[in-house]
Amino acid sequence: MNFLRGVMGAQATGPQPSGAETVQKLCDRVSSSTLLDDRRDAVRALKALSKKYRVEVGTQGMQYLLGVLETDRSDTEIIGFALDTLNNIISNDVQEDEDQNVQKSSPEHDIGGHFTDMFLEQQDNVSLILSLMEEFDFHVRWPAVKLMTALLRNRGPQVQQITLVIPTGLSRMMDLLADSREVIRNDGLLLLQQLNKGNAAIQKIVAFENAFERLLDVIAEEGYTDGGIVVEDCLLLLQSLLEHNSSNQNFFKEGSYIPRMTPWFEVAEESIGWSAQKVTNLHLMLQLVQILVSPTNPPGATASCQRAMMHCELLQRLCAILMATGVPADILTETINTVSEVIRGCQANQEYFASVNAPSTPPRPAIVVLLLSMVSERQSFALRCAILYCLQSSLYRNEVGQAQIVATLLPSTVDASTVSAGQLLCGGLFSADSLSNWCAAMALSHCLLGSGSQREQLLRVQLATSMGQPPVSLLQQCTSILAQGGKLQTRVGLLILLCTWLTDCSIAVAHFLHNSSNIPFVMNQITEHHGEDEHLVQGLCALLLGICIFYNDNSLENYTRPKLKQLLEKRIGKENFFEKLSIVSKHELYSLASRRPKPSASTPSTLLFDYEFTRLVREIEGLIVKAVQKSAAEEQKEEEVRKTMQQNDNILAQYKDLIRVQDCQISELNEKVTSLSMQYEQAEITIGQQSAHIEQLKDQYNLLKVQAGKDGLSGSLQAEMNGPFGQRESPELARLRLELECAQRENSELESRLAHRGDNQANEGEESGISEVKKEIVRLRGTLEAQEAELETLRVQRDESHQGSSEKQKLSEERAALAGRLEKAQEEVENRTSEAAEARQEQDDLLVLLADQDTKLQVLRSRLRMLGHSVDDEDDDDDLDVKAVDDSHEDKA
Repeated sequence: MNFLRGVMGAQATGPQPSGAETVQKLCDRVSSSTLLDDRRDAVRALKALSKKYRVEVGTQGMQYLLGVLETDRSDTEIIGFALDTLNNIISNDVQEDEDQNVQKSSPEHDIGGHFTDMFLEQQDNVSLILSLMEEFDFHVRWPAVKLMTALLRNRGPQVQQITLVIPTGLSRMMDLLADSREVIRNDGLLLLQQLNKGNAAIQKIVAFENAFERLLDVIAEEGYTDGGIVVEDCLLLLQSLLEHNSSNQNFFKEGSYIPRMTPWFEVAEESIGWSAQKVTNLHLMLQLVQILVSPTNPPGATASCQRAMMHCELLQRLCAILMATGVPADILTETINTVSEVIRGCQANQEYFASVNAPSTPPRPAIVVLLLSMVSERQSFALRCAILYCLQSSLYRNEVGQAQIVATLLPSTVDASTVSAGQLLCGGLFSADSLSNWCAAMALSHCLLGSGSQREQLLRVQLATSMGQPPVSLLQQCTSILAQGGKLQTRVGLLILLCTWLTDCSIAVAHFLHNSSNIPFVMNQITEHHGEDEHLVQGLCALLLGICIFYNDNSLENYTRPKLKQLLEKRIGKENFFEKLSIVSKHELYSLASRRPKPSASTPSTLLFDYEFTRLVREIEGLIVKAVQKSAAEEQKEEEVRKTMQQNDNILAQYKDLIRVQDCQISELNEKVTSLSMQYEQAEITIGQQSAHIEQLKDQYNLLKVQAGKDGLSGSLQAEMNGPFGQRESPELARLRLELECAQRENSELESRLAHRGDNQANEGEESGISEVKKEIVRLRGTLEAQEAELETLRVQRDESHQGSSEKQKLSEERAALAGRLEKAQEEVENRTSEAAEARQEQDDLLVLLADQDTKLQVLRSRLRMLGHSVDDEDDDDDLDVKAVDDSHEDKA
């Protein structure tokens, strides 16, 4: 400080040093001092002089200040002074002192931009500032944030490009949103706003750095609409991230951030006025919703956001604000615009909006309440335009909504006790207010877009003009008012309505031409010379005449297409007609209206065109020019060609129907052929397998015949195996015959063995079992003979199997049934055989017991004889009987 007093205040009596000299001495002190305290004092002095002597400090001291940032990183105080000094010389928003000697920036010289260029000559300087932003010390981090913001304001694109190539540069700036100190967090929001401007790449990176989550958290912490300037800064940053960036919009939707917007619009009705900050915050929130569902976005992205807003009840909250009381006019207008874009082209949202009722007694549809304001002169211009846009959006690609509005105009549906939308539109169409006339005409034209049926239905509308006078049609009333003249806006609106009504509707054209005064009036409007304001009316009349020519079905003899063209050439001339027709598309307001669906006029007098009408003009203008340029011969030739083409189309349609029927028949036949072919192939495979099986069984049979060595049996079996035609029989039948022969041999042996059995009771049981077996064998033989006859029939059917797959299938089923029956017979034979074997085993056991008893009796007799006892002969006879039975049993064995 002694140095500063010596420089600035010690020589009060002598000549005072200039600002440049003082700055030079301070810069020398910064560069040459070895003590940190001296350098710190010098930098503090430069900071104090940087506002008053901005140019001198920036020119002489920038390099020394940057050197301090690199060499004195350990001292946060000197770093903070250096950053503040750089911010003062670079920023153009620095508050100047009230001293009269303050140097003001000249408009011709951008001082801040010049120093920014000097700073950016070394790109490492930006990296240095970003590294200082990582310091937690408040006196370092906050000045670094402000300096980076000033650099972006002055040279945004250059700083953005440098930041992109610095590793983790954007991440360091995103960390500012997590700082607990509100000053740094708020200035970090301003920094990110400047960083995102016009750079889609940075916007994407910032979005993927979790910016949406952090910003929405800040908004929630601050109290949504009741928050202060911080909420406004967050909303502005969200807008910069989402506007014209479809990638970020999709990321915002896919990240489920749209439901987090719903609490923003929980606005309670308040008796006191809204604060200016709350109005601003809610206004920005509504604009953010509009960005997500803007018609200029890709259609798929807009539709998905609209569905998400309906699903999370965001649309319901907006409609609640729409019907609430005490809402400021500008917020109400912006809410209507937001609802318009949320429901535009989305059927589910349009249906919900149509069901919303105003809180009145009795309840009225919201659209009726809005139309009351649209046709009222007391409402603001912006509000009336917003309501018109809301009605247009509710009818866009909504045939049901269009039919409902038109139905309220028809005589059969008019309810005199209630005010309908159609009545309000008719009242506005014929009122004394030109803006109401234009808005009502545009609303009715949107009821007709893309719907030929509604164009025809509107022809049925009848209007009561005065007491005692018959009703007139809506079309006739429009032409009558148009003929009476009036304000430009009224006539333009009626002409747009007529052009939309007659386009692509030959019946409406015939009704218009039926009034003999319409065509002369239109031609007079085209040929008469008026002021510049009337040129647009002439162009619209030329367009209306062209529509009558192009969509004329020649149903009126006096106004056929050739006669209208002849009249046009005679009274107007083709070149003059084309010149008048081009006035519409060349008009300045036409170009303005063609940019977006929302009405964008600043004053009522400039609201003349509608977005959908500009699209209609682009579609039909070229068609009208071609239709008028064609000669009568070309017209006739084209008509003949058209009729021929129509006849050819009819004939072609008949042939197409015939071919379609034949294709169906051919397809069915092909399916049948394919099915029969598959069945035939399957039958061939089955026959081949059965033939192979028969060959295998025949080989087994021959082997058994050799082993058995019985020619008689072989001969009989061979005769049975060969049919009357020498054909081989099935393997199941051959196997069954072999098993029957074996069973017969076993039964014969059983009969011979049991014939000599002495036990009458056992013998009778065995004989009854054998008789049953014999009866079963007889029955099986009868069954076998019947099966042989059936098998012979099957052989004949097998020879005819090539005649159809159905017979092959039947043969297979019958063979399967025969095999089942043969297996059943085989099981019966096996059961009888097992019963005979059991009986024989029981008899053998009984004989063994008898033999053992006889042996014991002989031993006892011998002992009795040895002891001197006498033995009866009767006992000997019994012994002989036992021996006889035993011998018989042995012989059988």
